[in-house]
Amino acid sequence: SIFTVLILTLLVLLTVATFLWNLLVLATILRVKAFHRVPHNLVASTAVSDVLVAALVMPLSLVKELSAGRRWRLGRELCLVWVCFDVLCCTASIWNVTAIALDRYWSITRQLQYTLLARRRISNVMIALTWLLSAAISLAPLLGWGETYSPEQERCQVSQDPSYTIVSTGGAFYLPLCVVLFVYWKIYKASKFHMGGRRRNAVVPLPEAAQVKEASQEPQMVFTARRAAITFQTDGETWREQKEKKAALMVGILIGVFVLCWIPFFITELISPLCSCNIPPVWKSIFLWLGYSNSFFNPLIYTAFNKNYNNAFKNLFVKQR
Repeated sequence: SIFTVLILTLLVLLTVATFLWNLLVLATILRVKAFHRVPHNLVASTAVSDVLVAALVMPLSLVKELSAGRRWRLGRELCLVWVCFDVLCCTASIWNVTAIALDRYWSITRQLQYTLLARRRISNVMIALTWLLSAAISLAPLLGWGETYSPEQERCQVSQDPSYTIVSTGGAFYLPLCVVLFVYWKIYKASKFHMGGRRRNAVVPLPEAAQVKEASQEPQMVFTARRAAITFQTDGETWREQKEKKAALMVGILIGVFVLCWIPFFITELISPLCSCNIPPVWKSIFLWLGYSNSFFNPLIYTAFNKNYNNAFKNLFVKQR
C-alpha cells in the first residue's frame, strides 16, 4: 500500500540522516582542535554510539520490517550479532546522554572543585564505564542468559528471560532515567537559587535627596557612589546566569526527548516477559523505531545550543569546496 511505502521511505531517510548527521559531528570534533577537550569528548562518545546504531542496527531492523510477518530469515549468527550490537549501542547512547547531563550539572554546581583536569578525568571515567556496562549487558545472552533466536518461529529478539529483562532494562534505561531526572531537578534548583540571590543583592542607586545631601558635604564620595551604582546596577542577567539557564534548557530538552523516545519501548520490554502479554508486533516496531530516533535527535540538540558547532560546520564545508 501507499501508506506502507511512505512508512518505509521515512525509516530509510531516518537511518541515512542519523548516520550522516552523527558522522558530521564526529568529523567536526576530529578536525577542530578546540573540540579536543571536555565536554566534546562526551559528545564524540555519544556520536560514536549513534553512528553505530545507524550503521549496524537500523539497517538490519529495516530488513526485518520488510520480511513477511517480521520474521528473521538471516540465520542465527547474524541474529546474535544484530541483537548484541542493538543492546550495546542503544545502551551506550542512553548512558552517554546521562554522562553529558552529569557533566553539565557538576560544571554549574561545583565550579571551584570541577576544574579542567578533574573534568577531563571524570569524563574519561564516565565514557569507559558507559561502554563497559553496555558491553556487559549486551554480551550476557551470548554467555547463556536467555535465548535470542528461535529457528522454528524464525524470530530474533532480545532475550525474554524474566531475570535478564529486569537487569537489562534497569541497567540500560531505568537507572539512567533516575539519574537524569535527579540531575535536571538539581540544575533547575541551582539556577533558581542564583537568580533569586541576584535579585536580593541588587545594587540600588541612592535617592535624589540623599545624593544632594552627600554632594554638599563630600562631592568626591557622591561621584564614586554614583559610578558604583551605574557600574553594578543592571536589570539584565549575568554571564553565569545566562550560562546556567542555557545549560538547564539544553539538559531539559535532551532529557525530555530521551524520555519520550525510549520510555514506550522499555515499558513494553519490561512488562511483556513478566506478564506474558501479547503485544501486537506493529506496536513493538513503532516503539523500537521511536527509540532509534533518539540517535537522530541527540546531535541536533547538542549543535543547536552551541554556536561553535554551526561555525565549524560552515568552515568544514567551505574547506571541502
